[in-house]
Amino acid sequence: MLSRLILAPVLIAALLATACGDDPVPPTVIETPAVISETFSGTVGVNGALTHPFTVDRAGSVTVQVTALSPDDTVTLGLALGTWNLNSSCQVVIAKDSATLASSVLGTATSAGRLCVRVYDVGGLRTPTNYDVKVDHY
Repeated sequence: MLSRLILAPVLIAALLATACGDDPVPPTVIETPAVISETFSGTVGVNGALTHPFTVDRAGSVTVQVTALSPDDTVTLGLALGTWNLNSSCQVVIAKDSATLASSVLGTATSAGRLCVRVYDVGGLRTPTNYDVKVDHY
């Protein structure tokens, strides 16, 4: 009986010692996903439009910016961001009908998938216009 009385406190102490260890808690590492930049170029004609599909790998912000216009860098174009449907059409979600050089459109992808950027004449072009647009996404 005496051995049980001595053994019980020793077992309780051993259990408490293992529960109260000084193991460090590993730090939480939050990885910031790398921004992917893509540039699309084209020539939009009078009353014309061009669409460029692209893929986002995860949810996050998507920014489209006009980075070059020529021969006249003061023209106004339409700039739109949308979803690429059935591998054939751009379903516009956000549009800016008054885009000029350095204008941008900002949207949010809710998941990975196919999106598209559309550049179009809003009625102000007198000659075809060359453009570059930069798309930043995750």
